[in-house]
Amino acid sequence: MNGIVLNEKELRDARARVAKLSDALSAESGIVQLASNLPPEVVTQVTKMMKAERLRLLSAIEAFEYAREAGDASSLLKQSGTDPGVTLIVARIAKGYSQKDLAWRLGVKEQQIQRYEADRYSSISLKNYARVAALLGVQLSATITENPNFRGLDAVIADVTREDIRKILKHGRSRGWFATDMSEAQLRQYVAENRIEFGSPSLLRTGLNVTDHSEDVLLHAWRARVATRAREELSQQAMTFDPADILWLAGLVRLSAHPDGPRRARETLKEKGILLIAEPQIPGLAIDGAAFLEGNIPVIALTIRKDTIDNFWFTLLHEIGHAVLHYRTGLATGFFDQLETVSTDEQEAEADSFASNILIPEEKWRRSTARIANSPVVVESFAKELGIHPAIVFGRIRKERNNYSIFSNKIGANTVREQLIGPS
Repeated sequence: MNGIVLNEKELRDARARVAKLSDALSAESGIVQLASNLPPEVVTQVTKMMKAERLRLLSAIEAFEYAREAGDASSLLKQSGTDPGVTLIVARIAKGYSQKDLAWRLGVKEQQIQRYEADRYSSISLKNYARVAALLGVQLSATITENPNFRGLDAVIADVTREDIRKILKHGRSRGWFATDMSEAQLRQYVAENRIEFGSPSLLRTGLNVTDHSEDVLLHAWRARVATRAREELSQQAMTFDPADILWLAGLVRLSAHPDGPRRARETLKEKGILLIAEPQIPGLAIDGAAFLEGNIPVIALTIRKDTIDNFWFTLLHEIGHAVLHYRTGLATGFFDQLETVSTDEQEAEADSFASNILIPEEKWRRSTARIANSPVVVESFAKELGIHPAIVFGRIRKERNNYSIFSNKIGANTVREQLIGPS
């Protein structure tokens, strides 16, 4: 579901999704089951997300039905945004044409219109787009702006320093991102094309302490590499993701107790439709993790720049929080996080709360003597009670006390990177 209903199949899918969400939100079934498996704070967050999703779907259904039955596509047009392909479909519906009607008027087979609309006209030629647009009364226009995204490839990366280019080349060659003979000119084009593909830099969301790092070429190059790897994996294995399916999260956290927990977590996430990619950062980037969409699949990328068990699990659950809570409200643009900073951003705070409570439920944490203990034995006993790795509890104590000199030998240093990335 992409936020708008444009045909009968999508209408059926939306109705089925509403029914599923309603069942999940009912006290007799879904919520009771959620509450028995997850901390109340997380149940509250997920319930809020499900209610918002249901309202969005009901609005999409109403807009489509009103356009189809009353011939008024104004609400549908508001939901379509600026996507030129969606605009053509909305225009067809507004005119009361079926796909068969439009095909007849264009002199093509109905299957051709079905193919066009299936991919939102992304595969149509400009000439044929203009032809369809003219028939449907859609004005096709283009403007020249001062936005750097539209000044040509050279201008897009005009502000990139030679030092940054050399840094990316050195890192990329050593990590096998591209051939050893990759030239500076080729790299500049690679960076420029990916900056255009991943959206306007001014709109690129970051969680980096609410600081705009959208012009950071290192961030763009790293994200481009992660996206390339994600596409390669997704081309080999089909995946589906449902943000309302979260009962497996409690079991995911318990995987931390195993020596190979990070590796097991990656496999579990793949089964649930989330792709986890570990990709070392380019020196100087200082990023812990990211979450964004590749198609409809959430991609979580971790740099493992701090190779400790506590940092891995908190960062992972923070990004999973974005995938679950913000699937419709930010994941398409992406979240890029540096987690030792304090963010005032609401969605970052929600992801922090999600991660903290999934790992150590707040109610149990408040009652535990581990939070004030100085004895490792007490902390390890509490971790065993929760069924999680003790490093997670030691890490929380260090953070809450703002004392990173204590329990430094208890956070599982130098154990994650080798599992997910390989030997340094």
